[in-house]
Amino acid sequence: MSYFTEENATATVNGRMGPDTDPRLAEVMACLVKHLHAFAKECQLTQAEWEYGIGFLTRTGQICSGERQEFILLSDTLGMSMLVDAINNRRPKGATENTVFGPFHVDDAPIRAMGDNISLDGKGESCLFEGRVLDLDGNPVAGATVDVWSDNADGFYDVQQPGIQPKWNNRGRFITGPDGRYSFRGIRPVSYPIPDDGPVGQMLGHLGRHPYRPAHMHYLVTAPGMQKLVTHTFVGGDEYLTSDAVFGVKDTLVAPYERVEGGETIWRSPFDFVLVPA
Repeated sequence: MSYFTEENATATVNGRMGPDTDPRLAEVMACLVKHLHAFAKECQLTQAEWEYGIGFLTRTGQICSGERQEFILLSDTLGMSMLVDAINNRRPKGATENTVFGPFHVDDAPIRAMGDNISLDGKGESCLFEGRVLDLDGNPVAGATVDVWSDNADGFYDVQQPGIQPKWNNRGRFITGPDGRYSFRGIRPVSYPIPDDGPVGQMLGHLGRHPYRPAHMHYLVTAPGMQKLVTHTFVGGDEYLTSDAVFGVKDTLVAPYERVEGGETIWRSPFDFVLVPA
C-alpha cells in the first residue's frame, strides 16, 4: 500500500482511478491532477492562500444564475476560453479566424432583408456593414446565414436591458444569395466593460487590469457543407484593442470603419468572411 506523500502525491491520486473509467476522462483528469499538483509545488502554496482560493471559487459559484455565468467570465479573463477556442478552430491560411462566442447571443433572431436596419432604438452613429461570404478559393457561398448582434450606443445588449431596449435591438439574420453578399445597417459599436461587480471583477482589480472589451460586432456565419464560424469584427483604432479583457482580438479581425460623406449612414465597414469546408 502506498500512502500519500508530497513526493508521490500525483501518482497516488491518479492511481486511485478504477479500471473501467472512460479512457478520455482518465486522460483529462490525470493531466489536470498533474498540473494542479505542479502548480501548488511551484509556487509553494500556503494554507491561507489555498483557503482564499476555495472561498473565491465558492463566491464565483454563488453569483451564478440563469442570466449570469461567472465561471465563464473567469475562464474568459484568464484566457482559457480563447485558448480552447484556438485549439479547436485551427484553420488554413486565408480563412477567417474564430474568436469567443460571448454570453449575449440569442437564438432565432429575425431574418431580415439585405440592407435592413438592425438598430431599433435610434441611438448611435449609423454604419453600413457589407461584404461577401466566400470559400477558400474565393467563390461566393450562397445560402449562408449571417447572424449578427452588438451592443447599443450605451454599451449594453438588449438582453441586459429588457423593457429599456426594444426586443431584437441590434440583432438580425441575413441569408446570402448566389453572389454571397451581405449588407445591413447598424451602429458603430462602442467599447464596454464586462460585468465587474463580482469575484472576477475583484480579481481584475487586484491584478491591476481593466474590465473593458474593445468595440466589436458579433458574427455567427453558417452554411451547408462549411464549418461554423464564430467571430467578431473589431473597430480599428479602439483604445482597448491591445488589452481586451477576454483576449478576443486578432489582427485579421480588426475591420476598417470608413467615414461616409453624403450617404445614408455615417460609417461604412466592409469585411469578407472566408469559410472552410466541414
